[in-house]
Amino acid sequence: MASNAKACACPWVDRLHLLVALMLLVVAVAGMAPVAAAEAAFDENYEVQWGADGYHLVVGGTEVNITMDQSSGAGFRSKSMYGSGFFHMRMKLPANGYTAGVVTTFYLISQPEDGNRDEIDFEFLGDKPGVPITLQTNVFVNGRGDREQRLHLWFDPAADFHDYKILWNPYQLVMYVDDTPIRVLRNLTAAVPGYPFPAKQTMLIRASMWDGSGWATDGGRAKVDWSEGPFTAGYRCFDVNGCAATSGGGTAATPTTTPCSSPDLWWNGGEYRNITAEQRAAYEGVMRKYVNYDYCADRARFPNNIVPIECNYAA
Repeated sequence: MASNAKACACPWVDRLHLLVALMLLVVAVAGMAPVAAAEAAFDENYEVQWGADGYHLVVGGTEVNITMDQSSGAGFRSKSMYGSGFFHMRMKLPANGYTAGVVTTFYLISQPEDGNRDEIDFEFLGDKPGVPITLQTNVFVNGRGDREQRLHLWFDPAADFHDYKILWNPYQLVMYVDDTPIRVLRNLTAAVPGYPFPAKQTMLIRASMWDGSGWATDGGRAKVDWSEGPFTAGYRCFDVNGCAATSGGGTAATPTTTPCSSPDLWWNGGEYRNITAEQRAAYEGVMRKYVNYDYCADRARFPNNIVPIECNYAA
C-alpha cells in the first residue's frame, strides 16, 4: 500500500523527481552513464549524542551502526529542532537470536526531556529465540505517556533494513512501517477539550540502543544476556524533511522563514491532512491482525474503566 510519502532521499528522491528526470534526459543525449542521487551523510543533519568512543557508535558516511555491550549502548540526535515534518529512518535490528531486554529506538522528543515533554516513539523490544521482536509505539503529550500500542510485524525486522516513518503536522500524526500506517492520531484539540496532541513543542529526532532489562521483555523477567552480545543495529537515511525550528521552516539543509504550520510545506498539504481510504484499510488490517496490545482496550488500568479521551474517537 503506497503512502505517497516523500520522506527521504533514500530510497526516494525528495522533491527532485523532475530535476532528476531532466538530468537523465541530458545524460542520455550526451551518451554518458547516469549518476544516482547521493544520500545524505550522517553528519549533515545528525550528531552523536552518547557512546562516541569509536566502537559503540560507528559512522560510515551514509550508514551508522550502534553496538551495545555490558559497558554501554549509544545514541544520536538531529542537529536541529523541528516543528512539523515527515521523518524517516531505515533500520535493521540486532539479529543475535536472543535479544531479550535490548531496546532499539527511533523517536521524536521535545527539549528539555522533563515531565512536560512531548514524544513520539518507535521502540523495538527484543525477545528470546523463536519469539518475534515487539514494536511498541507510544505518544507523550505534556509529559503524559502511557499510550502504548504493541504489535508483531509481518516480517523479521532483524533480517534486513526497513522504513520507519513519522508524519507529524498540524492535522494528524501517522506512524508508518514501510508504506503501511500502524498508528494514527488526529489533531482534534480545537473541537474536543482536553484532547491530547503534540502540537505546541518542537522536537529533536533521536535514535538509540540501550538496556531495558527492567521492563522490555516479559515485564522485565527476561533480562539481557550479555554472553549473547554484543548487539548491533544499523541505521540509514539521514536526509530530513522537516520544518527546522531554529530557522523558522524548511529543511535543515535549506532553511526558510516559512512557519512550521504553513500549507506551503508539502507535508502539511491537502494529501497529508487525512489518511486515504486505501491507507485506512491497511491501518485497520494492522490493528486487526498484528496489534497484540492497545492501551485503549486495557480498561482495567484506568480508574472506573474510563479510558483516555482520545480512545473515544476513531483515527
